[in-house]
Amino acid sequence: MAAPSLTYTLPQPLPLDGGQALEGAAIAYETYGELAADKSNAILVCHALTGDQYVASPHPVTGKPGWWERMVGPGKPIDTNRYHVICANVIGSCMGSTGPASAAPDGRPWAMRFPVITIRDMVRGLVSLLDGLGIERLHAVVGGSMGGMQTLSLAANFPDRAARVLAIATTARHSAQNIAFHEVGRQAIMADPNWRDGDYYSHDSAPDAGLAVARMAAHITYLSEAGLTEKFGRRLQDRDAKSFGFDADFQVESYLRYQGSGFTRRFDANSYLYITRAMDYLDIAEEHGGKLADAFAGHAMGKGARFCLVSFDTDWLYPTAESRHVVHALNAAGAPVSFVELSAPFGHDSFLLDVPALDRVVKGFLDG
Repeated sequence: MAAPSLTYTLPQPLPLDGGQALEGAAIAYETYGELAADKSNAILVCHALTGDQYVASPHPVTGKPGWWERMVGPGKPIDTNRYHVICANVIGSCMGSTGPASAAPDGRPWAMRFPVITIRDMVRGLVSLLDGLGIERLHAVVGGSMGGMQTLSLAANFPDRAARVLAIATTARHSAQNIAFHEVGRQAIMADPNWRDGDYYSHDSAPDAGLAVARMAAHITYLSEAGLTEKFGRRLQDRDAKSFGFDADFQVESYLRYQGSGFTRRFDANSYLYITRAMDYLDIAEEHGGKLADAFAGHAMGKGARFCLVSFDTDWLYPTAESRHVVHALNAAGAPVSFVELSAPFGHDSFLLDVPALDRVVKGFLDG
C-alpha cells in the first residue's frame, strides 16, 4: 500500500531556464516500499505528460488503478519488497505540485502568469525533492515517454544522482512532428471560448471541449494503426447502419470521445499547455553545446550511471531511431549502455500495457 500523498515545499526558489525563479514551489509525491537505512534502494519513477504521482495506487479523482500498477508493487518488476519507490507530480502539473492552477503569491491562481518551464526545470524540482528526502544517489531513475525525457535530463545535468538510468519509449529532443501535434492540441484549448486567456478558474465552466479535442488528437499518436484496426476496424458503434450524420457512427470515434471527456475530469487545461510546451523545448544536445555525447560526458568509463534504453517497433511517436540516437551518443561518451527494441502491437502506449518482455527487461536491469 502507498503512504498518503505527501507534499514537499522547496526551501529555495527554483531556478528556471526561462530566467525566472519559482518561489515556494511545492511537489506532491507518493512513496512505496521501505527505504533502506543507508538510503541505497531508492528508485525514482518519472511520469508521462498526463501522468501523476499515483503510479501504483488508486487515482483520487477517477478511482482507477495506478497508471503503472502492473509494473510497481510487491513482487513486480519494480519490486517494492526490495526497493523504495518515489513518484512525484512534476512542476507545472495539476495533482498537487505547483502549476498554473496553484495560488500565486497574490492568492489568485497563477493561470497564464505561471512561468514557462522546461523538462530540465521539472528535473531540478525532482532533485530538490531528493535533497529534501536526504537521498544523494538513487539506485535508479525510471520513466517512459516524458518520464524518459526526465531520466535522460537528470542523467545529463545531475550525473552523480543515479546509478542506473532506464529510459523507455522516449527521445532526447522533440521533432517537428511532435511539436506539430502538440500545437494542434494547444490551439484547440485556446480556441475554446471558455479558456478566457487562461483565466477560467473563477468561472463555472472550463475549456473542457478544447481540452477533450487536444486529448483525442494526442491519444491517436499513442496508438498504432495495427492496434486501432484490430481493436476497432471500421465497426459501427451501437447501430446496424450509418446514420448519415455526425454522431459517433464508428467505434473508434466513440472511443476517442470517451478518452477526451474522461480526461477533462482529472486534468487542467493550462497545465496541458505548459507541459506540452516543456516537451517541445526539449533538446538535450542544445543544452550542452550542440553535441548530445557531451551531455553524457559525466558517465564516461563507468564514473556515472549505467543506461538502458527501450523502444517499441510500433511506436511512431518516438520511434526506435530516436532511442538509437541516444544510444550512439552514450557510446560516443563512453557510458555503459544497453538497448533493446521490443515487439508490441500497442504503439507508444506499449510501455504502459501488457508486454511481458518489458517486465523482464526492467527487472533484469534494476536487479542486475
